Amino acid sequence: MAQSIGSNKVKTAVFISGKGSNLKSLIKFSKVKNSPIIISMIISNNAKSKGLNYGKMYKIKKKVFDFKNTLSENKVINELEKNKINLICLAGFMKILSKNFIKNFNGKIINIHPSLLPKYKGLNTHEKAIKNKDKYSGCTVHFVSSRLDSGKIINQKKVRIIKSETPKTLAKKILIQEHKLYPKAITKILSL
Repeated sequence: MAQSIGSNKVKTAVFISGKGSNLKSLIKFSKVKNSPIIISMIISNNAKSKGLNYGKMYKIKKKVFDFKNTLSENKVINELEKNKINLICLAGFMKILSKNFIKNFNGKIINIHPSLLPKYKGLNTHEKAIKNKDKYSGCTVHFVSSRLDSGKIINQKKVRIIKSETPKTLAKKILIQEHKLYPKAITKILSL
């Protein structure tokens, strides 16, 4: 997968659904001198996604697709191929990609998840960790496979859960670590 030899940065698309804080962190990372990526596209399934504003701010092409069916997914695939995208980073993207979509970009889609996988796949991870009285939670960057949050783990970061923790405070703590972990994971897989 190493393609970042010389100035050939890996063309990357970031998929978002919400505020885009991980997107912002990835854009900053892409501007660093030795970054292996260039963010060429922002794709969202939500036209009201605040993260789309970063496209305007940083002059990155942005598109909104509904991802409702194969037809709309095929439009996304065509758009990605047309723009020669070689890496897809899911960053708070709240849609499950079809097997067909994943097959088209096999090994080139990664996701960041707010738990220490394989624990707490899916939603409400912070609530689950607190309810189960876990001492630690954290975040995981993993390859996307056709099974939800089950792809090969690239890296993880642990965060201690304190007694007074709420899902909100834990989410905040983990998000700070997500912003550090995602760039490290990208650097790791692109230097293989």
